[in-house]
Amino acid sequence: MKYVNPPDSFLQDELEVEVLDDGGLQLVELSPVDPWMADPREPLELQEGEVKVTYFTHACMELQFGERRFMFDPWLKGPAFARGWWLLHEPPADALDRLCAADLIYISHMHSDHLSYPTLKVLAERRPDVPIYVGDTSRPVFWYLEQSQVKLTNIKVTPFGVWQHIDDHLRFMILMDGVHPEMDTCIIVDYKDSWKAEFIKNERKKLLNYKATLVKSLQPRIYCPFAGYFVEAHPSDRYIKDTNIKNSAEHLNALINKLAPAIKTWTPQPGAVLDLGLALRDPTSSEAITNPPAGAKLYKDSWEFYLYVNELNSAIKSDIFKHQSWIQFYYTWAGFQNYNLVVRVIETDDKFECITDGYDYLVDFLDLSFPTKRPDREHAYLEIKNRIGVMRYVVLHGCLWDDLYIGFQNRISRDPDIYHHKYRRLISHV
Repeated sequence: MKYVNPPDSFLQDELEVEVLDDGGLQLVELSPVDPWMADPREPLELQEGEVKVTYFTHACMELQFGERRFMFDPWLKGPAFARGWWLLHEPPADALDRLCAADLIYISHMHSDHLSYPTLKVLAERRPDVPIYVGDTSRPVFWYLEQSQVKLTNIKVTPFGVWQHIDDHLRFMILMDGVHPEMDTCIIVDYKDSWKAEFIKNERKKLLNYKATLVKSLQPRIYCPFAGYFVEAHPSDRYIKDTNIKNSAEHLNALINKLAPAIKTWTPQPGAVLDLGLALRDPTSSEAITNPPAGAKLYKDSWEFYLYVNELNSAIKSDIFKHQSWIQFYYTWAGFQNYNLVVRVIETDDKFECITDGYDYLVDFLDLSFPTKRPDREHAYLEIKNRIGVMRYVVLHGCLWDDLYIGFQNRISRDPDIYHHKYRRLISHV
């Protein structure tokens, strides 16, 4: 007997099968030694100014360890998820210069709010050989690099659970994420063994309380929420902006302070600096955090919409869309079938209204056919309205449908109202 993961499910660690004295069986979850406990070192005291964390925007931070500068998840230019997410904060004026001067960069996963090709294009033009570390995920982080034409020459795909030694004092370890192990990662950074930072990706009020309880149970010395600082800034997404109410970092930190007052919390502003040496020595010290200069611009008020939206819309008049045969070619290339689901795809304008020159078609994924009407048999049905520019850009460039879903670029109705994870996983791989 052996443990087998259910098909099409997230991978769970194998369970050990043990035979009991009475002939019964029990499944035992193995608890291997945490990999970061390997190769322990004698902790050394941090000096003032030796380790600093500078917040830039969203999930982008610069960590300074002595003379080394380590940059995380640089999204500093342009939108994410097609045209759905835009930066909430104005990055410091020298953010791109500091990115290009970094000693090493870590990118957690492939989503465009962490792996930003507009940002990396600037990096590639100025310093293409900077070491960029990513985890060895089953869905490669840089799967789109060649198509993007961004020329980066020093990407280091790193095995999970192995210390990467940068110098005598600095090392880090990339770990597989527990929620999306096929694509997401987290990192532990160890400097002089006196500070470890573990960044873990975690119904609104429930999530807020979950995070606060998690922080209380982990008992970190310092907690800083980040990676949620985006806004649905484009005027066509005003409805989403008004209805997609987000938890704020301030509310989360206030809840943590209530549940665990001994934990120091930090709500970062772009350009703010946390001196970890000071903060760990005296968590009450007001000198541990340096805020941006008075008058510094903290929030963005312009986003160059035209530049990025025009690029997406340039796909609309591509020659391939003059011929309806593109539909069969595209879904055959995607390769998803033998599933009793019929999908109607409708190309629309920005208001999700049908347009006269847009395609409106059915795909029957049971046999990968393209009928003119819904089949008579019992079947699940999805109706998806996609903004034409984004849809055609995704098709033309082989991008993920995450740009449509996570980027709020479509509207979906289901009959019955059942979530089809197999279809969702397919179009996240397309």
